[in-house]
Amino acid sequence: MCIRGRGRMENQKIAVIGFGMWGRNIVRNFYNLKVLDIVCDLDDESLKTVKEQFPGVRVTKDFNEIINDKSITAVAVVTPSHTHFKIVKAMLEAGKNVYVEKPISTVAEEAKVLTELAEEKGLVLMVGHLLLYHPAVNRLKMLIEEGVLGELVYAQSDRLNVNYHKNDRSVMWDLAPHDVSMTSYILGKEPKRVISAVGASSDGNDIMDITHITVEFEGGTIGHISDSWIHPQKRVNLLIQGSKASAIFDDTLPENKLQIFENSQPGISTTESIEYIEIEPLKLECQHFLHCMETGKKARSDGENGYTVVKVLEDAEKIMLGERRKYLDSVDFALSRSKR
Repeated sequence: MCIRGRGRMENQKIAVIGFGMWGRNIVRNFYNLKVLDIVCDLDDESLKTVKEQFPGVRVTKDFNEIINDKSITAVAVVTPSHTHFKIVKAMLEAGKNVYVEKPISTVAEEAKVLTELAEEKGLVLMVGHLLLYHPAVNRLKMLIEEGVLGELVYAQSDRLNVNYHKNDRSVMWDLAPHDVSMTSYILGKEPKRVISAVGASSDGNDIMDITHITVEFEGGTIGHISDSWIHPQKRVNLLIQGSKASAIFDDTLPENKLQIFENSQPGISTTESIEYIEIEPLKLECQHFLHCMETGKKARSDGENGYTVVKVLEDAEKIMLGERRKYLDSVDFALSRSKR
C-alpha cells in the first residue's frame, strides 16, 4: 500500500491525547524526538504538569482543536480502550496519521472499520503492540528463524501484576494484546482459533481480574496466555518450547532477560544467555511510527495486526462470558472502578 503524506521528521507535528500513566511515557518520547506539538487531557493538573516538564508544548482540553489544526500530521491516542474507536475514527477522517495504544478497539468489527478507513485515506494506522519492538523479542525471533529452537511446539506467556487503576473491561483487554501480538510475531504464525478461555473476578462480577486463554496458531502450535490484575508478585515471562531447545524471555530481570535451554539428555540442561542491544522499546516504537510516516511503509503493528489481536480476544470473551458479554458494552468502566 502506498501511504500519502510522506515528509521529513522535522516536518511532523504530533498531538498526544491522554496524559495518564502510560500517556506520560508517550509524551516524553515524542518530545525527545522533537516532534511533540500539543497534548490533550481533561485534567487541569495534568496539563499543568505538561507545561512544567515539556517547555514549548501546547495544551488543550478539546480534541476538536487537534482535528481542526491542519499543521498536526499525526495523533497518538492514549485513552481507555473503550474510547479508542470514536477518537481514532475522528482523527483518520480528519486526515491525521494515528498511533493508538493497544487494543485498537474492544470490538473486532470496529477494528476492521478503522483499518479500512486508514487504507482508503492512505494514512498510517499503528497499534501500540510494544513488545514487537522490544530488542530481546526481536533477537528471539531471529533465533527461531535461524532454527535454533527447532520445530516449535508450545508457547506460554504470563503477565501477572497488581493494578489499582482497573478501567478496562477485563485484564484480558488490558494485558493480553501484548501476549497475543508478541507470541504471534515471534512464532511467525497467525492465530487460527481460541481453544479455551476462562476467567475469575475478585469482585464477583463479569469484569475479570484473572484470565487464561489457549490459542491454536498456524501449523498447530499451541499458545497459553495468563494475565492477572491481582497477583502480588510481578511476573512477565514468555516460554517458547521447540524440538531442539527452549527459550525463556523474562522482562522482570535486570539482565540476562533472554535465555536458551538445550533439550539434551533427560535431567541435563545447558543454558545460554543471549545478548542484544538495550534500547527502550517505546523509543523504538515511536521512531518506527515516524519512519512509517516518512517512508510510506506499513507499520509492523498496523491496523490489520490490531484487528487480528482483537478478534482473538473477542472470541475468547464470547467463550468466557457467553450471553453475559453484551452487558459489558453499557458499563462505564472508569466510573465503576473509581467507586472502589
